[in-house]
Amino acid sequence: MWFLILALILGFITLVWSADKFLSGAASTANHMGVSKMLIGLTVVSVGTSAPEILVAAAAAVEDSGILAVGNAIGSNIANIGLVLGITALLAPLPFSQTVLKAELPWLLGATLLALILMFDLHLSPLDGLLLMTGLGLILWRLVRNQQTAGAEVSESIQEELDELQHMPRGQAVFWLVTGLLVLLVSAQVLVWSATQIAAALGVSELIIGLTIVAVGTSLPELAATVGSAVKGHSDIAIGNVVGSNILNILAVLAIPGLIGGTDIEIVALWRDCGMMLALTLLLALFAYAIGSTPVITRFEGAVMLAAWCGYNLLLINQAAAWQGA
Repeated sequence: MWFLILALILGFITLVWSADKFLSGAASTANHMGVSKMLIGLTVVSVGTSAPEILVAAAAAVEDSGILAVGNAIGSNIANIGLVLGITALLAPLPFSQTVLKAELPWLLGATLLALILMFDLHLSPLDGLLLMTGLGLILWRLVRNQQTAGAEVSESIQEELDELQHMPRGQAVFWLVTGLLVLLVSAQVLVWSATQIAAALGVSELIIGLTIVAVGTSLPELAATVGSAVKGHSDIAIGNVVGSNILNILAVLAIPGLIGGTDIEIVALWRDCGMMLALTLLLALFAYAIGSTPVITRFEGAVMLAAWCGYNLLLINQAAAWQGA
């Protein structure tokens, strides 16, 4: 068991490291090819930040562990709102930017409802995956078109992400693009293998492991980035980062197990886990659009979201323990 835990930790560490190198290499390579900063920010950076989750989902689906990928996508969304925004709001109140209020949060609500409708038959099919990916393409196309039409500068959140990426010479950029992708692939395979072996050793379902260990592990970089933005005084960027990540988790990560052969979904995942994801997303919308209140997540509201996440994970642990004892 200790070897499996060590492999899991090593998989997480190399996954995060290689994702950073891959993203820097991809952005620098695109820059050397003459791609505009706006397009790099809206496509390469936006999608590249979800590379760990996407590669883990692909590795799980290929290994016939699609339910682990589903758990990772749903669990990451739950952790991003409950854990990431909850902790960050406790440090500093988080205001909603106009971009989040007018575009990104409505897109997240729409994507969440689309995913629930597609999974209502307890099966994620290749057609469902294609519909989710089509939604992602539509959102990226609208983002690029709106920026071009408005002739606006790159948004503050994307600009901050671009500034944090390492700028490289062409040869170095291509090297890290290829190396980062290869290490990402291997890390994802190691993580999925160790996670499934741990699930078997503990006698719990791969869904539970995906919802807890894997989801929290892949959300840790988001937690570090979001807390970092708040500490730097860019608290208005924090919510946008999480909302954007959750949109990609639904439309890109959740689509992968559907596209790669499809996967069956346990009914408990639909009502307990998807229900929790929907509840936290609606809670986020309530904080944003509540009549007569300022669109901001206060410290008290952050504590509520964090408590909801803690309670949900305690429920998972208790149910897993009950199933083991049965």
